[in-house]
Amino acid sequence: MSAFKSDEWPEVGELVISTVNEITEYGAYVTLDEYGKDGFLHISEISSGWIRNIRDHVREGEKLVLKVLRVNPEKNQIDLSLRRVTQREKREKIMLWKRSRKAESLLRSASQKLGIPLDELYDKVGGTLEKSFSDIYGGLEAAAREGVEALLKVGVPKDIAETLTEIAKERIKLSVVKVKGTLSLTCIKPDGVLRIKEALLRAKESGLTRGSNVKIYTIAPPKYQIEVTAKDYKEANIILNRVAKTAIETITKLGGYGSFESQSGK
Repeated sequence: MSAFKSDEWPEVGELVISTVNEITEYGAYVTLDEYGKDGFLHISEISSGWIRNIRDHVREGEKLVLKVLRVNPEKNQIDLSLRRVTQREKREKIMLWKRSRKAESLLRSASQKLGIPLDELYDKVGGTLEKSFSDIYGGLEAAAREGVEALLKVGVPKDIAETLTEIAKERIKLSVVKVKGTLSLTCIKPDGVLRIKEALLRAKESGLTRGSNVKIYTIAPPKYQIEVTAKDYKEANIILNRVAKTAIETITKLGGYGSFESQSGK
């Protein structure tokens, strides 16, 4: 159970991670992991087809992604559905839930190191990280990748930012992807070699981005390999194309010409 939502109620239509506690002939009683509250999954909301045995579809102790149908705080009642959750919604919710659990674990470690209660630490930085990044874990990933400046620039207090960054660097294993392409540059001017070097230098500088890396090396003149590593394929390909474009535009202005062929399949 997340400590962050224990005093809140889910909204109608929200997807929630739930653990099956008890199965009856009418449905299943569950606990909403993120809220610490009980809910009910009626047999009619388990499957679109006819159900001979509920246990063929859900089991005690199983974790399910369910959709909230009705919420009644006065009666302490939450009605849920399994059949209305698509496979895509299920995958995305599980991914977000896992990121939330990881974030909570890291913040818990930080709270112990700082001597601040977890709820207080969340109040100090949770909203800021959620607003500035995709989620809290996204902010911690940025700290692990870019350093403490990633947190300081969005307003996280220095002592907290330094502790979170230290813990993030220790415990988050960053994933990186690599894309590459072949750049052809030619210049028949007397100082053509120097002009090509200038184009390559400017190209590499155009790809300098926090959390990524650009390498350009010679295959055999006039061909040069561009290799970009970044956190995901979208960013890597954006940088790769920018580097290639800069190289071609620069050599063209300097009296040469160029072309580029991407070798990225993503």
